[in-house]
Amino acid sequence: MKKQKLIFATNNAHKLDEVKNVEGINFEILSLKDIGFEGEIPEDFETLKDNALQKAHYIHDKYKVNCFADDTGLEIDALDGRPGVLSARYAGPQCNPEDNIKKVFQELKGKIIRKGRFRTVIALILDNEEYLFEGVVQGEILSEKRGRDGFGYDPIFLPACFTHTFAEMDLSLKNKISHRAKATGKLIEFLQKR
Repeated sequence: MKKQKLIFATNNAHKLDEVKNVEGINFEILSLKDIGFEGEIPEDFETLKDNALQKAHYIHDKYKVNCFADDTGLEIDALDGRPGVLSARYAGPQCNPEDNIKKVFQELKGKIIRKGRFRTVIALILDNEEYLFEGVVQGEILSEKRGRDGFGYDPIFLPACFTHTFAEMDLSLKNKISHRAKATGKLIEFLQKR
């Protein structure tokens, strides 16, 4: 039986590889490049769910294809859930991950309780129906960076029940326990049943 095509609305090659290489799903996962899309997809909303849905609908409506998109944020309790949906550009539109980490350190100065979580929401549009999948990993925000791997806030995020930050962790372990892995796992389980 021929596999259905399913577009992952991302420009992140690492994310794409994570999903593309999963066995047991009757879908051929394609990238934005595969359908000739270049540029940025709008993210105008204030929640991860709404941004994921916006991105998925943008590609679905433009190309009339089944697709899915994700949005991820770091939510810190002591900062009322910030940076949240603004995680990638927390320190401003032209910022880099280092700038974002510095801003978080500045805002957490003097705070003793530093609990937070990474949250990923995946929005799938399949045969004109919407489905949502969420993955969350609880943890703590450190007061200094540890580790050289990973990206974004990984060097300052210590997942609950672990002694290594995401940036110190072996990638295969991170990919088993991360927020994105949990959300992707739910998506894959759903697709395997289709």
